[in-house]
Amino acid sequence: MEIKLDYKTKGLESLKTDALILMIPEIKKNKEIGKQLDFLPDSLIHLVKQAIKLKVFSEKAESTHLMVTGIDDMPRLLLVGTGKQDKLNQETLRRIAGKIGKKIKSLKSEAISLVLPPWLSELSLDVGTIIAEGLLLGAYDFNKYSSAPTPDEEDDQPVDKVKITLLDADKMTSAKAIKQGETRAIATNYARDLGNTPGNDLYPEILAKEAESIALEYNMKIRILDQPEMEELGMGMLLGVARGSVRPPKLILMEYQHPKAKKQLAIVGKGVTFDSGGISLKPGSGMDEMKYDMCGAAAILGAMKAIGELKPKLNIIGVIPAVENMPDGNAQRPGDIVTAFNGKRVEVLNTDAEGRLILGDALSYTIKEYSPDGIIDFATLTGACIIALGHYASGVISNNEELTRQVVEAGKSSGDTVWPLPSFPEYEESIKGKFGDLLNTGGREAGTITAGLFLKNFVEEIPWVHVDIAGTAWGVKHISYQPAKGTTGVGVRLLIDLIGSWQA
Repeated sequence: MEIKLDYKTKGLESLKTDALILMIPEIKKNKEIGKQLDFLPDSLIHLVKQAIKLKVFSEKAESTHLMVTGIDDMPRLLLVGTGKQDKLNQETLRRIAGKIGKKIKSLKSEAISLVLPPWLSELSLDVGTIIAEGLLLGAYDFNKYSSAPTPDEEDDQPVDKVKITLLDADKMTSAKAIKQGETRAIATNYARDLGNTPGNDLYPEILAKEAESIALEYNMKIRILDQPEMEELGMGMLLGVARGSVRPPKLILMEYQHPKAKKQLAIVGKGVTFDSGGISLKPGSGMDEMKYDMCGAAAILGAMKAIGELKPKLNIIGVIPAVENMPDGNAQRPGDIVTAFNGKRVEVLNTDAEGRLILGDALSYTIKEYSPDGIIDFATLTGACIIALGHYASGVISNNEELTRQVVEAGKSSGDTVWPLPSFPEYEESIKGKFGDLLNTGGREAGTITAGLFLKNFVEEIPWVHVDIAGTAWGVKHISYQPAKGTTGVGVRLLIDLIGSWQA
């Protein structure tokens, strides 16, 4: 479904629309509801009060009720509860907008109007950006591979194109703010699309083509290192992972530059387009989800797309090591020892601990080539992170407290919540090599932490944060703007907010 957002600084006077959406706050005393609805015509106030009185609608956050109005100029009315006003914040408003986005299909309308009620002005937020973002995130659906409807089914199909007009009589926001929300959501939904695309249609070469398309559209520089170049550079960890696949690896390097930039940030994403586990083969159950093992890469591409639109005053390097991890006769074996780009010798105890290998070479190459002021990596790195934090926060390991604080704050504002994990030096003992410098796994105990600390060996003294998105890249439930199935696009909005703070 294609959704177009429009913005008008007008109220309901002379409004004609297929469907009207009203956000209704929770009121302690029902007699006070008139004060919250006095911007509405009497006919609509009566309908709302009756719905509440008859208890077919609750004003609790994210509750909804669709009704027929009997009014020719606005035949459908969707009531959406926003809960208690003192509990309304950036994230709850985003989730309310996400719930509206999910209900858009059920309205079966081409022209929809959403009223921004006057009481929203009490929030110290730009509500336009948040609502636009939540709407488009909530309305997301991945149906690229769905069969076309038969003639008998066509009558039951939802509307293909919808125009949603945000009515802002009190001028609480702006068309520019709405556009920013759209940009954030479109970039996130693009990352979702990449993550949901199956491995037979999305492999390293295709990721590279996606990056080239973004670079061309936004006039960014791009370099793509092929296997012979990586062999010449000595990227033994990355190449070792790629050995079992007929699909050659790629190292994608994108450069966004701003003439007034004073700092440079590198963002790196794990791009394992399918992860069988290699010789250390994963269990068959759930292996189909290993097409999601490139969600770190998807976050980088989505962020670069948003960066091209928003044009921040910051130089940004987007880096994606892209491989398939497969178990053929040429595949890397447990017990192999490989030489990393930075010269460290790494013992491969488990070929399914492959993400840290490709990231290690990508991180050390990025630092040598670009000397960034900071570096962030995103990776579906460890199942252990799901055990530790579930599906509602990404794990963080870092060598820099200030950069960690900035990432945590960006996580709060964006909704891509993160949680720092300890990195005591004692944890590093379990990844010290027996015959080389490092082991690629420290075992089950503290698996997320030791995987992050493995990466620490490849970032030198550059301020660095590793974000493990294994639990947040898919499988997130009970958040209205997240899809019921498939990937979330986690990391895109966090990076947008982080970049916003860096350019200040």
